[in-house]
Amino acid sequence: QVQLVESGGGLVQPGGSLRLSCAASGSIFSINRMGWYRQDLGKERDLVADITLGGGTNYADSVKGRFTISRDNANNTMYLQMNSLKPEDTAVYYCNARVVPRTRDRFLELWGQGTLVTVSS
Repeated sequence: QVQLVESGGGLVQPGGSLRLSCAASGSIFSINRMGWYRQDLGKERDLVADITLGGGTNYADSVKGRFTISRDNANNTMYLQMNSLKPEDTAVYYCNARVVPRTRDRFLELWGQGTLVTVSS
């Protein structure tokens, strides 16, 4: 079995920084695309940023220049460095990954359990 576990959420003041982590564990052959999504109460889950196996990145316009996505392929871990945080960044953040298991017979589209980020003074 493969699972994703997020960490690093919390309460931060406007203008502050947080770093989220997403660790994949289990019977993994490789992880293709990985991404961070966020969902506020009563709203849809939206893409924040994603990153390919080769390191290509894509960001939502609302976070460009403030957030940085990265990954450590050797340790199957992804990060989201969030700087200059704003109250509108408040949401539950979810990691997502497209995983090829060691059986290499299918793709698994996995989600983490979510971690709450609250930006408030």
